[in-house]
Amino acid sequence: MALDDPRDERLRDYTDLRDVQLRTTVEHERGIYIAEGEKVIHRAVAAGHEPKSLLLAPRWLGNLAEVLEATDAPAYVLDEKSIEKVTGFHVHRGALAAMHRPVERTVADVLASARRVLVAEDLVDHTNIGAIMRNVAALGFDAVLLSPRCADPLYRRSIKVAMGAVFSLPWARIDDWYGAPALLREHGFTTYAMTLADDAVPIDTIRPAERSAVIVGSEGPGLSEHWQREADHRMIIPMAAGIDSLNVAASTAIACWQFAR
Repeated sequence: MALDDPRDERLRDYTDLRDVQLRTTVEHERGIYIAEGEKVIHRAVAAGHEPKSLLLAPRWLGNLAEVLEATDAPAYVLDEKSIEKVTGFHVHRGALAAMHRPVERTVADVLASARRVLVAEDLVDHTNIGAIMRNVAALGFDAVLLSPRCADPLYRRSIKVAMGAVFSLPWARIDDWYGAPALLREHGFTTYAMTLADDAVPIDTIRPAERSAVIVGSEGPGLSEHWQREADHRMIIPMAAGIDSLNVAASTAIACWQFAR
C-alpha cells in the first residue's frame, strides 16, 4: 500500500523511534515491538511472531515477498526520505515491522529445562542487553533472567545488536528480585556472582555445578550487596595492566565460554 504522507495516522507505530523513554512506554501499551531490517524481520516471523504492519522502502518489497505473502498485515510503502521523517532517523536498512509482542514466559517455564542461565541485575543499556543475549545464545547457555529494571530485550536496539537471538533464546523477568537467590536454589541452581569482592576467586578455577546461574550487574555499581552476599560463589576475571574489569557484555561472553567448556 503506497503512501505519500509521513503524517498518515496509520504510521503512528513508527514515529519517534529514537525517543527511548517514549517508545518503551508506547510499545508496551500497544503490545508491539519494532523489528528493523530484512534479516531481523525474517527471524521474527520464523520464530512465530506476527506482524501488525510493515513499513518498507520500495527496494525491499522483493526481499520480503515471502513475509508479505504469509501475512494479512498491511505493508506501507514510502520513499526513504519520507520514512526518515516518520521515524526521526535514517533507516539505512529500509525495512521496519511493528510486531505483536509475544506472551512473556514465566520464570518457572524458563528454568524447567535449563542447565546454564545468565542472570542480569539492573542493566539499563539496551545495547548491552542485546549483546548479552547474543553471547548467551552463541556460547551455549540456555536462558536469561532479568531484574525488573533491566532494559527491554525486545526494544529495537536490543534486537538489532542481538541479531535476532532474543527471538529464540528463552528469557523472563523475576518480579521478586529480593527473593531471586532463594528462587534459583529452589529450582536446583548454584549461583555464581561476578564481582570484585575480596573473596572472589578466579573464574578459571570454578568447577560449575550441573545447574549453574551466573549473575552479572551494572557497570557502575556492579552487583548489589544482597546478590553478592546471597550468591553461593563469588568469582572474578583476572585482569592485567591495572584494569579492574571489562564491559559487562565482554565479561558475560568470557563467563559463558568458561562455564560451557
